[in-house]
Amino acid sequence: MILVDWQLRDRIERGHIKIDPYDPNLVQPNSLDIRLGNHFVWYKPGKDIIDPFTRESVTSGVEEIHADSFILHPGQFVLAETLECIALPDNIVATIEGKSSIARLGVTLHQTGGWIDAGFRGTITLEMANVNARPVRVYAGMPIGQLVFYTTERAEKPYDKKGDAKYLDQRQATLSRYPANRKQE
Repeated sequence: MILVDWQLRDRIERGHIKIDPYDPNLVQPNSLDIRLGNHFVWYKPGKDIIDPFTRESVTSGVEEIHADSFILHPGQFVLAETLECIALPDNIVATIEGKSSIARLGVTLHQTGGWIDAGFRGTITLEMANVNARPVRVYAGMPIGQLVFYTTERAEKPYDKKGDAKYLDQRQATLSRYPANRKQE
């Protein structure tokens, strides 16, 4: 079941869902608007191959900035953080969706990483890209997306209880931690 506005406000006010900072004006009929943080990370153009099992290739050739705004160029991919830090209990999951007004500018918010497990804590790393033919400026603090919350049965082993929860308590835009996985032979 998708949580609606009054259910979201109730669960947030009771501390069942934690949102920091929380602005009640961001509660929508079926979602919670989230805002863009000020940390941006991207790969510099180059010919070096990124091998997901090799930490050095995942972390090399990267630039980052803390800024009040960021110009996203056509075809550019950037990781960004949400302003909000969230914490989900063991019976609520969320998905991140783009806001229509931002999508109409050509900015996508996530590639495939739009699922947030029960038990997750931290900021959300956005996988932003500009599919427009023109650059688009985005601003820290602007509503950039929305979280849709779903109730589920209680997870037996929520994200915060997993031994391999690579992104638990992440802050800032976080590069892939795929190298922590074992390569299958």
